[in-house]
Amino acid sequence: MNRIITIIACLGLAACASQTKSTVDRMTHDPDYTNTETILHVWSWDFPTIAENMKQIADAGFTMLQTSPVNACFSPEGGNIKIFDQKEGNWYHYYQPTDWTIGNNILGTEEEMKAMLDSAKKYDVRVLVDVLPNHTAFDIDLVTDGFYEAVGGRDKMFHTHGLEGINDYNDRTQCTHQGVGGLPDVNTENPRFQKYYMGFVNRLIELGVRGFRYDTAKHIGVHSDPLDTEAGVTENDFWDVATGRKEVLGVSLAIPYDSLFVYGEVLQDRTVPEEEYASYFGQTASSYGHVLREALTKRSTKDLDLVSWYHRAAPEHLTTWVESHDTYCNANESAGLTDAQIRTGWVFLTARQNGTPLFFSRPMNSTRENYWGDNLLGARGNDEFFHPEVVAVNKFRQQMNGQVESISFSEDGETIVVNRGDKGAAVINLAADANAIELATTLPDGEYKDQVYGMTFTAENGLLKGETLPETTYIIAR
Repeated sequence: MNRIITIIACLGLAACASQTKSTVDRMTHDPDYTNTETILHVWSWDFPTIAENMKQIADAGFTMLQTSPVNACFSPEGGNIKIFDQKEGNWYHYYQPTDWTIGNNILGTEEEMKAMLDSAKKYDVRVLVDVLPNHTAFDIDLVTDGFYEAVGGRDKMFHTHGLEGINDYNDRTQCTHQGVGGLPDVNTENPRFQKYYMGFVNRLIELGVRGFRYDTAKHIGVHSDPLDTEAGVTENDFWDVATGRKEVLGVSLAIPYDSLFVYGEVLQDRTVPEEEYASYFGQTASSYGHVLREALTKRSTKDLDLVSWYHRAAPEHLTTWVESHDTYCNANESAGLTDAQIRTGWVFLTARQNGTPLFFSRPMNSTRENYWGDNLLGARGNDEFFHPEVVAVNKFRQQMNGQVESISFSEDGETIVVNRGDKGAAVINLAADANAIELATTLPDGEYKDQVYGMTFTAENGLLKGETLPETTYIIAR
């Protein structure tokens, strides 16, 4: 009886939340709003490994973690063992769904996931899952018969031109109806697919998942996008179903959408309808990440604007990063940055007032000559996620709730002070050399010791003065 009442109450709340959520304005910035959360991307860690490290994740100040895809996926003979290897598996295999069921031979079983989620609840860490309803495995013969049957047959699974690759990513018809990187493009507007997929989502929620990262989100159409009329599509309504605004064939999102943290991988280009996507979820600040990495590469912000977020949506609804698994793995765009450079970028990004920053966990023992390190799928990443500077800024972010930012840059762009009201400041030296700082601050006059190294900084007449070591950051909190 209690279970029935709870389900009915949740469904009633979901309906109310859906009506409210449709009016959320993610385009207008509230200058007083402060974000406090941080995400650890436990990339390629398996469920038991995540569970074993949950206390350390929480102690490091991360409030959320994001897993790799948990769905059934392409698994070649010999298994998925290596992060990057032509014979023994690759990280991108779990981005090739064969069914919307929980568990694969990279992350583990549903039972192991449940144990991990129970551990997360114990330490008050919210778990997000990377989901990818936009496509299936390259080899469509590997998709399970049960999945095909559930969506109405193989001919109902894909868009009319879904087995063709995209040639022009700024053509919205191609972008939403054809294959990303050659991956077969699913007809996400098929109600039977939507129902089957929502069963997977609701099962994850039942287990304890409280958020989602939608892979290739900009490749799933919104209402202004072209319809695949040849496939019988009359409305691009996937996002209405996925976010709980409407039910499909008697199934709807199991809990209020407001209780979930959801963001979409909407990589920016000139034709993306960011305003429409903003009506459904937060988005990735991919352009900002490019500019930040440019500054880290140059070890200077000179002639670069790191205050602007380079996005039409309000920054409080953006997910930010120094690097992502894609920038690390795809053409190794960010893999050449040292751990110290990533760390200085993380402290700058996380000390800021807005955005929800995501920290990508690089492979254990990775180097700038060997990006894959120990090259083992399922293993824990390197120690950087609990480096003292990372921990300090994660906790600083929560301490600075309600404090607006002001940012000072040195003339040569090598040093930065991120002020947070009169309560704290983060000092960042991007350079490979030691630097003295004398930058504007909102801290009251006085002497301050940073929380990591005990270095002394002096605030006097609106200026913060002190000495910094190469590629090092300092956290001051009153």
